[in-house]
Amino acid sequence: MDYSNPNSSRHVADVVAEQIERLIVDGVLKPRQALPSERRLVDKLGVSRTALREGLKLLRARGIIETSQGRGSFVASLTGRGEMSPLMYLLGSQPRTLYDLFEVRGLLEAESARLAALRGTQADYAIITRRYQEMVAAQGQETSQSEHAHLDHAFHLAICEASHNPVLVHTLRSLTDLLLSSVFASVNNLYHRDPQKKIIDRHHARLYNAVVGKLPEQARKAAAEHIASVCGSLREIEQEEQRLVRATLRLQGWK
Repeated sequence: MDYSNPNSSRHVADVVAEQIERLIVDGVLKPRQALPSERRLVDKLGVSRTALREGLKLLRARGIIETSQGRGSFVASLTGRGEMSPLMYLLGSQPRTLYDLFEVRGLLEAESARLAALRGTQADYAIITRRYQEMVAAQGQETSQSEHAHLDHAFHLAICEASHNPVLVHTLRSLTDLLLSSVFASVNNLYHRDPQKKIIDRHHARLYNAVVGKLPEQARKAAAEHIASVCGSLREIEQEEQRLVRATLRLQGWK
C-alpha cells in the first residue's frame, strides 16, 4: 500500500483505529490503561508511524483514547464515570436497590461463569487463578475491608473477562461502581461473621474449581448459588436489625 498517498494513508488510519478498537473491545487494552509505545504499536500492527499517528488521532476524536502531557496516550474511561447519569446516581444512592443489584449479578455472573468454563483459555485460567490466590492470601492478614472488596470483585471480573463476550464484559464494567457497592455490603456485613465467611469461601472455591475445570453447568450453578446465598444472608441480617430496633423502641415505651 502506498503510504505517501493521502487517501491511502487515511484508509490505513481507519484500519489502525479499528485494530486498536478491537483490542479494547476484547479487553486486551482496558479503560485508563496506557497504550503501548509508538514503536511497539508500529511493530505489532505492521503500519507506518504516520499511519499509526493518524489512527490515534481518529480515536482521540471519537473519545476512545486520551492523551496528556507526560502520561502519553491511554484508553479513556468508556463508561462515563466522571459524569454519572441521573439514573446511575439514583441507583447507587438508594439502599433498597442493593438487592436489585444482587439480582443483576446473579443473572450476569452465572452466565459469565458458564461461558468462561466453555471458552476460557489457559491464559484466562492463569489470570483467574492469580486473582483467586490473591483473594485467599489476603485472609487472616491486616487487610482493609476496601481491599478485600476489590480483591473479591477482581476475582469475579476475571471470570467475566474469560467469557470472551465483549458486550457482557463491558456491561459489567459499566456497572463497576454499583456492583462494588454490593461487594462492599458483603464484605462489611459478612466477612467478620465466621459461619457466613466460611460459606463464602466455600462458594468461591467451588466457583473457581468449576471454571478452571471447564465444567460449564457447575460453574453457572456455583455462581448463581453464591450470589443468592450472599443476598439471603444480608436479608437475614437486615431483618434481625429491624427486629432489634422494634424491640428497643418497645422497651423505651414507643408503640
